[in-house]
Amino acid sequence: MVNLKTFIANSLWSATNVPSYLQFRYALRQPETAQQKLLRTYLDQNTQTAFGQAHGFSSIRNYEDFKQRVPIMDYQALEPWINRICRGETNVLVREPVRRFVPTSGSTGARKLIPFTDGLQREFNAAIGPWLIDLFRQVPGIIGGPAYWSVTPIMRNAGLEDSVVPIGFDADTAYLGGTRQWLAQAVMAVPDELRFITDMEVFRYVTLFCLLRQRELRLISIWHPSFLSLLLDSLPEIWPELLMDIRHGKCKYADALPPVVSAALKLSPLSQRANELCDADPKNPERIWPNLKLISCWGDGSAKFAADGLKKLFPNALLQSKGLLATEAFITIPFAGLQPVAVRSHFFEFIDDAGAICRVHELRAGQTYEVIVTTAGGLWRYHLHDRVQVTGFIQQTPSLRFLSRSGNVSDLFGEKLSEAFVSQAIQETLATIGMTPSFVLLAPDEDAAGCRYTLYTEGKLPENLAQSLDHALCRNPHYAYCRDLGQLLPVRLFAITEHGYENYVKRQTSLGARLGDIKPTTFSPTDGWSNFFAGDYTSTKTKMK
Repeated sequence: MVNLKTFIANSLWSATNVPSYLQFRYALRQPETAQQKLLRTYLDQNTQTAFGQAHGFSSIRNYEDFKQRVPIMDYQALEPWINRICRGETNVLVREPVRRFVPTSGSTGARKLIPFTDGLQREFNAAIGPWLIDLFRQVPGIIGGPAYWSVTPIMRNAGLEDSVVPIGFDADTAYLGGTRQWLAQAVMAVPDELRFITDMEVFRYVTLFCLLRQRELRLISIWHPSFLSLLLDSLPEIWPELLMDIRHGKCKYADALPPVVSAALKLSPLSQRANELCDADPKNPERIWPNLKLISCWGDGSAKFAADGLKKLFPNALLQSKGLLATEAFITIPFAGLQPVAVRSHFFEFIDDAGAICRVHELRAGQTYEVIVTTAGGLWRYHLHDRVQVTGFIQQTPSLRFLSRSGNVSDLFGEKLSEAFVSQAIQETLATIGMTPSFVLLAPDEDAAGCRYTLYTEGKLPENLAQSLDHALCRNPHYAYCRDLGQLLPVRLFAITEHGYENYVKRQTSLGARLGDIKPTTFSPTDGWSNFFAGDYTSTKTKMK
């Protein structure tokens, strides 16, 4: 059955994106031209900015001039310019007004403020539009029902209130702006207002309450696949209460909800839907939403383990791996079965393994690179520290796969373990035993016996996995040397009993990371994880200091 309201909204939203879809298809054939046009526009529009004058934009004639005059920058290099905008100065990084700052953090870094302008919003829509049109073309049934776009809880920005420019968005859909924002809200199965719920148990219950009411749910878009798995894991326990609330049009947490959330729920009895759910099985979610067509989520790196588990729960729905996107920029988008660079959204450069700088049209199949991006928001040659690999091409535009964060390295005693190496070692080790955990993370660990690395896993795995992984890590000569000297003890296992990814996210968000910025990883250089995960070591009961 088609939901008329969402069908109309989806159709209108689709229509607004047709021009960007056609332009992107054309740009895929000529990425060099598209990129040159973007760079020229950036330079011409911002010659008289403080940044443009400091770096001689008026005398830049081509890319080689740009590369010589503007250095590759990280956030620390841009921060003094951003602080000037915070104090109310205009025409600093870009000519356009900075409408607000979007707070973000990498998985290990401190809080950052990313300037958001009308131009950056247009660049985001230039990526979202082609993705949506391609999605509707691949899976036309999606247009006939509502979608669940996971909600990012509101960040508390302690210490940042002195900024003249507003910090953060009122809603995730504000990234779209204007008519697109209104149309996106019209098809949402779960209202944006749920971001005001701070209690995780209440948030989970109300989210499931909203989702269960939507028999015609067609699309689920989340970040990490474990987010959905954790929601569904709680269904059997609260199933009777949910069905009762759906039948009578109430919510057991109504009195505890912020008024804005209660108003957004628009409670009404749905006895027919409750009767349908009585015949469903909370352990078989595919029967709950029989018309679900697609799940969009992270699918690369360590997220692949959880994505494979999610696919088993929804064997008849298409599982689409998200493109590489961050608060700062869209790097790739899902399109025609691949992940091409968003060549119409930002200007890109890439650092190869030899340290040479390449542009989009110069990338080579099978090679790995780190991403540098320039945007209409004022990020100039910004080093994202995302490591990618070229997996193919659409027309002349490369398709990229996210590998790891390039700066994610642990070096306690000179072992120099990187995320890319650790991820490969873990995947190869797990492949030899033919088992896949729902969550896995390697991190440094210390107790009275000394220092080592601990593999935190959720899911039944053999204890000799630790020995096998330790052997694989010894392929790194620096790690092997530290092991030989006794500076590092052998790897050990920590068996997580429940909510591995959820507790990982809790720790990261407590440090200031947004949900969408917490990229899939199998490695953390931060210790202390045994204090955040439920479970214990498999071979010893000693805890960390």
